[in-house]
Amino acid sequence: MGLRYLHTMVRVKDLEKSMAFYKLLGLQETRRYDSEEGRFSLIFMAPPGQEDRPIELTWNWDGDEGLPSDSRHFGHLAYGVDNIYETCQHLADNGVVINRPPRDGRMAFVRSPDNISVELLQNGDALPSAEPWASMESTGHW
Repeated sequence: MGLRYLHTMVRVKDLEKSMAFYKLLGLQETRRYDSEEGRFSLIFMAPPGQEDRPIELTWNWDGDEGLPSDSRHFGHLAYGVDNIYETCQHLADNGVVINRPPRDGRMAFVRSPDNISVELLQNGDALPSAEPWASMESTGHW
């Protein structure tokens, strides 16, 4: 049996805010499907050059009222970054809370506008410990 990763789907409440968040991470829109009949949009976003590894943002035009509450169970998305400190600073400079700072030079967590947990991992070896990250406390849940 041939198994191939296709995408990870997350529901979003505010499409524009969610897309802006993922653009801050460096993802770009690769494909979109709008269904007038179903009243929903599917927006696929991926890192440049990795269009085969997208996240699917599902936006219901009329909201999610009436959907089972357990349909939102989800762990986290994970992305490798070239410099975890620069990435976290860029996100923080744009109003994103760094829930779990990269104290170890290797891993951080943030949350999307839809409360989706996003893990950021340093590509390669961990960076040397650096301030202000090394002494920064975690904020909220990650």
